[in-house]
Amino acid sequence: MKYIKLFITTILIFTISSCSGQKSKKDVPVTIPKSEVENNQKNEIVYDNPMFASGSNEQIDQVVRTVFQDSKGTFWFGTESGLYKLVDNSLVFIDQIKSETGKGVTIKDITESKDGNIWIGHTNGISSVNGNTVTNYYKSNGLISNDVWCITADSNDTIWIGTLEGVCTFNGKEFSKFPLPEGEKDSTKGISSTKIVHNIKEDSKGTLWFSTNAGLFSYANNVLTNVSEKTGIQTNFVNEVFEDSKGKLWISTKKGLYNLNENKAINITEGKIENGKGIGSIAEDKNGSLWFVSNQHYLYTYKNGKLIEYKKTANNKGPVVFKIYKDQNDRLWFVGFGGAYRLNNNQFLNIRMNGPW
Repeated sequence: MKYIKLFITTILIFTISSCSGQKSKKDVPVTIPKSEVENNQKNEIVYDNPMFASGSNEQIDQVVRTVFQDSKGTFWFGTESGLYKLVDNSLVFIDQIKSETGKGVTIKDITESKDGNIWIGHTNGISSVNGNTVTNYYKSNGLISNDVWCITADSNDTIWIGTLEGVCTFNGKEFSKFPLPEGEKDSTKGISSTKIVHNIKEDSKGTLWFSTNAGLFSYANNVLTNVSEKTGIQTNFVNEVFEDSKGKLWISTKKGLYNLNENKAINITEGKIENGKGIGSIAEDKNGSLWFVSNQHYLYTYKNGKLIEYKKTANNKGPVVFKIYKDQNDRLWFVGFGGAYRLNNNQFLNIRMNGPW
């Protein structure tokens, strides 16, 4: 891929932060005293002249991990090679998001805070994008782990960071550790740990949900609840929580897709499909049908009690799906190994460097 690199100005600003600490007996966040900060360096980089990716017919990337549309309607693509932003129907590569040693990173998750900043979770820390300024944060700045798997901004503008070693929060000035119970390592995954957090979700009522290898947990009014134990989820390997347009919660796990109904979890796929490595990403289309991934390769829809497999063909394969996402125009995106695709007239449309957007 060819890039046109014009100019990059680098500024280092010394400011903040730390995140390591002790477990609270009440299972509430623990703020780390500033006296424990060992390295308060923050890394800001300004990119005045963006690097436009070539407008060729190449794939955006062979591995697209996630896609996100912000409040202004701008699309962001997180890939194995880094972060892309769609500007005036042209992709811009944000190469200022780097590891602490200056190497490239794989983007795992993208979110937006109330102030419009874009927050990125990746394989070597987290980064924020504010206009043309990128700020990188690492373990040396306070993160409990550089191996970040998910990131979300809640309604109070607190940034929640799920990593291979647990959860941190960031309030813009300092990091805090959020204690969660330890689970078990998933031996079927290439990368796993007893503390990994796969997904953090805030629902429409302000409750936070944590999908971990110790089960599903909710957090509201300073109370942490083991939802798996309370509702009867039959596995501790929980991948994601999704809230549909009616406010119902759906839980993807290694043993199936659960619907959370009051205080009971109902497995709607039990005995009906092959779970394999479990249920992955979930989304809802404009008609109210749920779409989800099973065993990495199979797609299903679910509506009104009917479970239907979406049949792929030799001419309509799509990617190995990592993420299903509905944009602001009610279009479904499927991104993963093999690139980025949208569903168009019930067929996969490959979205490449030159679109179509």
